[in-house]
Amino acid sequence: MGNRPTELARAVRSALDQENVDVEVILVGNGVPGDWTPGDDEVFEDKRVTLVRLPRNVGIPAGRNRGVAASTGEIVLFLDDDGWYRSTRLGAHLRDRFAADPSLGIVSFRVRDPEGGPGERRHVPRLRAGDPERSSEVTTFLGGACAVRRAAFDAAGGLPEDFFYAHEETDLAWQAMNAGYRIVYDASAVMYHPAVLPTRHEMFYRYNARNRVWLARRNLPWPLALAYCAVWVAMTLLRERKPAALRPWFKGFAEGWRKPAGPRRPISWRTAWRMTRIGRPPII
Repeated sequence: MGNRPTELARAVRSALDQENVDVEVILVGNGVPGDWTPGDDEVFEDKRVTLVRLPRNVGIPAGRNRGVAASTGEIVLFLDDDGWYRSTRLGAHLRDRFAADPSLGIVSFRVRDPEGGPGERRHVPRLRAGDPERSSEVTTFLGGACAVRRAAFDAAGGLPEDFFYAHEETDLAWQAMNAGYRIVYDASAVMYHPAVLPTRHEMFYRYNARNRVWLARRNLPWPLALAYCAVWVAMTLLRERKPAALRPWFKGFAEGWRKPAGPRRPISWRTAWRMTRIGRPPII
């Protein structure tokens, strides 16, 4: 969004520094003027960097979709402007993983705190998240710390742009799995990011609830969709006791039922059972 030029330069440089792999960087300015430039750092002058300027903030999923549309690579990585890669071998590692397994659709990275903290539980996309150093097959991924096979991205229909923020990755993940692709959490693929809470965004609770309903309405057979929504109502009531959190959450929950969710493409029961065997049935 053009408000962190120093951090952005670090992020871009960490991508361009990848060794033994071809790299292009699509830099999406989300809600910037037509003459916007990312900053004075010379890294932005690299011929491998392409600017995409969006005059209004279209949200995270739409911004990423625009970036993918402007790219040419077979493997797409998403990186937020305040994240970066320390290893220069990450790109080659991912290239080799995808090449070795045609069914591999998405790799979710381990997110590490640059200050040495323990990291956040939500950054490990599985129910048993206690050991972030353990790799495993999963059913969703981290949107800003991942690599996606472009064919899987296209098969899933891209990210749902109406979501704007929250759960758009799970929508894509479920559709990619339904198309036959696998998703793995790879603890050896590391992205660094400051430890920040998602609740810093004022729209967090509203969008979190609305998009959970949309996620269920778009992607799940109706018995699972209703169970999914019921489970998350119960979990929210147990987790959030403050009216300041519950009011916007239930407002968003009602909005999710009232407003169109987009095209309905329910996953198969076979895919739902596969997700259950992996360890996360699509009701939680």
